[in-house]
Order: sequence, then C-alpha cells, then structure tokens
Amino acid sequence: MTPAELSLLIRQTVLDLVSGRGADVAVVPDEVTVERPRNPEHGDYATNIALQLAKKIGANPREFAEEIASALAESDGVSCAEIAGPGFINVRVDKGSQGKLVDLVLSEGEAFGRGDALEGQKINLEFVSANPTGPIHLGGTRWAAVGDALGRILAAQGAAVTREYYFNDHGAQIDRFTRSLIAAAKGDEAPEDGYAGEYIHEIAKSVLASYPDALELDEAEQNETFRAKGVDLMFDHIKSTLAEFGTVFDVYTHENSMFDSGQVDKAIATLKSNGNLYESDGAWWLRSTDFGDDKDRVVIKSDGDAAYIAGDIAYFQDKRSRGFDLAIYMLGADHHGYIARLKAAAAALGDDPDTIEVLIGQMVSLVRDGKPVRMSKRAGTVITLDDLVEAIGVDAARYALIRSSVDNTMDIDLELWASATSDNPVYYVQYAHARLCSLARNAESLGVTTEGADTSLLTDEYEGKLIRTIAEFPRVVSTASELREPHRISRFLEELAASYHRFYDHVRVLPQGDEEPGPLHTARLALCQSARQTLSNGLGLIGVSAPERM
Repeated sequence: MTPAELSLLIRQTVLDLVSGRGADVAVVPDEVTVERPRNPEHGDYATNIALQLAKKIGANPREFAEEIASALAESDGVSCAEIAGPGFINVRVDKGSQGKLVDLVLSEGEAFGRGDALEGQKINLEFVSANPTGPIHLGGTRWAAVGDALGRILAAQGAAVTREYYFNDHGAQIDRFTRSLIAAAKGDEAPEDGYAGEYIHEIAKSVLASYPDALELDEAEQNETFRAKGVDLMFDHIKSTLAEFGTVFDVYTHENSMFDSGQVDKAIATLKSNGNLYESDGAWWLRSTDFGDDKDRVVIKSDGDAAYIAGDIAYFQDKRSRGFDLAIYMLGADHHGYIARLKAAAAALGDDPDTIEVLIGQMVSLVRDGKPVRMSKRAGTVITLDDLVEAIGVDAARYALIRSSVDNTMDIDLELWASATSDNPVYYVQYAHARLCSLARNAESLGVTTEGADTSLLTDEYEGKLIRTIAEFPRVVSTASELREPHRISRFLEELAASYHRFYDHVRVLPQGDEEPGPLHTARLALCQSARQTLSNGLGLIGVSAPERM
C-alpha cells in the first residue's frame, strides 16, 4: 500500500464516519496527510485527521480517532491502527501488501514520481538573466542549477514550462562594459566604474580580430562596434557555459527588443490611459503605492529616457500576451524590493498580481582549507560558474547548489565536494545508484531476473523500511513543486541511498555458492530495481547524472 492509497483509504473511512454522524462531509479535506512517524516503532504511517476534524463535527478527538482506527483495522492492506496522545492515529500496513509499491515502480519506470497537479498550466520560468558584461558569478550559478531543477520538477507535475533568459543588453552597465573593452583594446587601465579581468582583454582582442580598424573609427561607430560584438561574444560564452552546466533555455529575450518592438511604448500608453501613470517634476511616475509598493516608481525620467522598470513592465505584459498563466522570476538577494514593484506593475496594468511569483536566492561562498576563496583567475574579481565547475565538476556543483534552500546563504567546501567519499552527498547518492547497477549485472550473470517476482514475500524489517522510503518519492516531488523547493529532492535521495545501504548490509539479495535462485531472490532483486529507478528519476529531476559505474 502506497502513502497515496492509504491517504485515500483514510479519507473514505472518515467520509463514511462523518456522514454517519449526520455532519457536513464538506469539512473533510480533499487530501488526508499521512506521514512516517519519527520513531518507526510507532508504526509505518501516522495521521492527525481526527484532531483536524473533531471540533468541526462536535466530537471528542480521541474518541473520533478510535472510531477511525477501528474502521481502518478492518480494511484490506492495514494490519493495525492505534491511537497515540490526544488523537493521533498510527497505522501499520500489512507486510504482505507493502510489496505492491515495488510492482508500481517497475511498471511506471521513468514516470514514477510524476503527477498531474499542474496539468494545463503554462508557466514562464525566468532565471539567471545575468548581464552580458562578464562570466556568470556564483549567485547566477546557484539559479542556473536551482532554476533548471525547478523547471524539471514543475514539468514533472504536468506544467508546460518555458525556461527564459532575459538578456539585459540595454542601459548603463552595457555602456561601462563597452568603455572597458575599448580601454583594454587601447592598452589603457579599465575605467574607474568599468569591468576588469582577463576576459575583458580576451574579448577586446577578439573584437579587434574581427574589426582590425575598430580603434580608428569615430567615437560613435567605435562604441557601437565594441558594444555589439563584445556583447555577442560575452553572451556566446555565457550560453556555452550554461549548456556545459546542463542548463539550456527555451527562449532568450533581449531587453532592447522591448524598446525596438514598441512594447515599452504600448505598456506606457496603457498606464497613461487607465490613470496609473502620472506626471510630476517632468517625469512620469507609476502609482505603485496604490497597489502595495512602498513608493511610487519613476517610469520615464525627466530627461525623457525610460527607467529600468519600464522594460520590466513591458516584459511582464509581453509574457502574459504569450499566454503564460504564471510568471516566475528568480532573482538575487539584492532584488528583494522587486517583489512589490513587479506585482504593483501587474495590478496597474489591470492584471492579476498573483500571476507574478518572485523567488529570492541568497549568496553562495566557496571555502578551501577552511578559508574563503574570493578571487577568480579569469574574472579577476568574483568567483564564476567556470571556477566552480573546474574545482569540483558539473554534478557536484549542481547538487551542492540545489541541496540547500535558496532562502539560506551557503558555503561550498571545495575539498568535501571534490572527494570520492561517503561524506560527499552527491558521491554518496551516485554510489548507491552505481552499486544497484552492479547488483543488476551480477544478477544477470547468475540468471536471476525480476520476471514473475512475488513481491508479497518482501516482509523483512529492512525491506519494509526501504519500500516505505521509496513510497515517499511522489509526495516529495509534489511538495518540491508546490513550495518551489528543489532541495527536497536532494535530501530525499540521500535518505533513500542511506535506506538502501542499510538494507543491503542486512539482507542478502542474490544466491551464494551453489544456492539455486529462488522466489525471494527474485522479489528482492525487484525491490533493488525499484530503488535504482527511484534514484535515477530523482537525480534526473535535479539534472545530475546517475552513473552505472564508479
């Protein structure tokens, strides 16, 4: 019996009991939560449904729990149900039926863990969106890993996800980048407000290689030459780096396109016509305080130039015009103020602010030999995605960045994540998968297959623990999607790997010596295959490889 099946059974049992009391069955939730108790001795699963509903139906919580437990104990697949405390119900499933979960995993294969909660929903997921003025730094790298994993997880729940990169090729930072390239091409020091590092000199050389007379052009042409070619070269590097990191975008939207296509003018016209843009001191202001922001925002400056938010407003309107039901923005720690202003902009346009969701990611630091690593060989100032991958590899980098909640700052210990030991979380999980693949190869050589496996034979304590761990996977994926927390997948995989290692240390799977393969060997091999499939599915959701050999 899976947790989902037990949840349905408990819900139907409760519905029958509530109806029998003449109470309103509408108080029964659509989904009854069942959890594994912290102490396995208390049972396989627990629920607090009696505590949730007792007051609503005018019942004593413990007495109502006893009614539920008594009915559950008579149900197929349940061996017993006991009351704990003021009304918690601990449930033990029938050992002979717990193997059905193994059959389910093997039948569903790569689809195990997926759901349909977001079926029909079209989601735009914008992340990284680093300025094309330098290599991607660690903050952007965190979003490259987490954003890609979140996209996979949302898609696994049925959503149509478009991964989008907003290409900031408009504004002051591009002007500083251009001046920095020209200075490097001339052999001068970088401007005081410019960009430094080896990559600036490399790009400047590449521009001159393509346009040998670039420094002889008049100022306007020179600036445009270095700007256009330099931005293209930098962005080609960014896209290539991201692809090598396993993060590929469906759409790249240029900020300039919002202006060139007239989208900014269209958004401003909308705001003027509905009265949510007003003129003061020669500038045009968004009435964002009317919609929850802490202050009104300048959209058109007094010199006639558009403020940065003008492009943001047009970009949101563009996303909605493309049919997206939800626009998720993944921004850095210094962008917390964007939440209120983006939602205010949506409301000012006459749209639903809940169609905008903003996730904020905290900073990442690297540590080596107990000391912080601060400088990049190539970028000169900040640690980049390239630096991290060079130090520990793609899989370890992705896993390390995804493993912690983005709400928290994090330190990555380079020695730990580069090590081939069980202390390294990604190695620990991948080793479990490789070990299971090795087991499958050994089984094949011994003539043991999963064909006709009788999984009702899986009644051992450690078999049960492994089965119940595997059974949690669909709910973990669902929760990771709902809360936008890919780190839940990583933590589950570590728990599953630990459960498998304990199982393998206590239970003999394959025949030894002259022993003939029997039904129990077949059943245990099926359990191992279901564990391997679940590990593979989970690693796939976070974009980390599942090696067959290590």
